[in-house]
Amino acid sequence: MPVARAFARRPDLDDRLSELREAYGELAGLELLRAFLSGPFAGRTACVSSFGAESAVLLDMVAQVDRATPVIFLETGKLFPETLDYQRELCAALGLTDVRIVRPDPPDLARYDADHALHRREPDLCCQIRKTEPLDRALAGFAAWITGRKRFQGGARVALPTIEGDPVTGKIKLNPLADWSIDEIRAWRRRRALPLHPLVVHGFTSIGCAPCTRPVAAGAPPRAGRWWGLDKTECGIHRPGV
Repeated sequence: MPVARAFARRPDLDDRLSELREAYGELAGLELLRAFLSGPFAGRTACVSSFGAESAVLLDMVAQVDRATPVIFLETGKLFPETLDYQRELCAALGLTDVRIVRPDPPDLARYDADHALHRREPDLCCQIRKTEPLDRALAGFAAWITGRKRFQGGARVALPTIEGDPVTGKIKLNPLADWSIDEIRAWRRRRALPLHPLVVHGFTSIGCAPCTRPVAAGAPPRAGRWWGLDKTECGIHRPGV
């Protein structure tokens, strides 16, 4: 059975993070992306996107810097049809030229989820074979990756830095929108006339796999509809950073 990898402190990663935070720590959003993607990580950075409720803003920024930036989309096989349609629509609208659709390993699905009910029995294992391990494989050739996480999403994200490191892989993670508010996200989307994920108007504020996502009531935490009824708030692709 797949198991999560343990990690220890990595002095090399700590030193690299100190240098990057000194050079880019005052930047955010589009300015951070421009500086980072034209600097030492040019050509060695991928953007990972769920094509969810707020994904359009980050992808629009990436497209403004370089439409050929690799964009990794985890197609778990359990996504809403609306998400798959939105992914195609948004990529076409932004002119992204290197979108990599990553799927689970078929032997893993056959071994652990032959009845398509693993998400009910072992949700962590389901996320691991459908998201964590496929993403690790997809990122193998990159030194850094970009995420769309924000502090206002709550949970483990409330103290999210704009630049962090993955102590397992040693890769740098860039969170350009970490300190953005939901109002800033919405204002950017409207100003840039970016298409909205169709499920947002139905009360979905965070959108993952269909069996594990539901709409939330007005005023509820943005990610309250993810893994509803379970003591689970993250899928596992975002390990504790440094």
